[in-house]
Amino acid sequence: MKATSQTIQQIERALHKVASKYPEGQEDMVLTDIHLQANADSGELRAFNDDDDELTRCVVEQWIGNGDDNFYKEITPVLRQCVAGMKETWEKSSILKPFSFVLVDDDKETVCDLYLVDDDTMIVDGELLK
Repeated sequence: MKATSQTIQQIERALHKVASKYPEGQEDMVLTDIHLQANADSGELRAFNDDDDELTRCVVEQWIGNGDDNFYKEITPVLRQCVAGMKETWEKSSILKPFSFVLVDDDKETVCDLYLVDDDTMIVDGELLK
């Protein structure tokens, strides 16, 4: 699936809402990962912290009714691109490093790690220790 510009805008808007929850310069740094949950039937993209508190949600119209068995495999590069495009925002956020963005399924089981940020290491694609 080739992501449309509207799809990328919808994902980026949701990520900016997540970033606004952890603004730069906040005194109390938060220890959390960000879990992104995509639903192929409804097209909904939801973001959660480690406590399962919902940070934001949006509907990605291109994903609605996607019955493809490779749905997660197809959306992974798009999500990685959008998260990586906000590299500076994540590095300045009030989330303690290391932290990561994780794609989860409807049962909140990890599908893949999308993005990992540490002071010296940043992994955008692939496994940490392949």
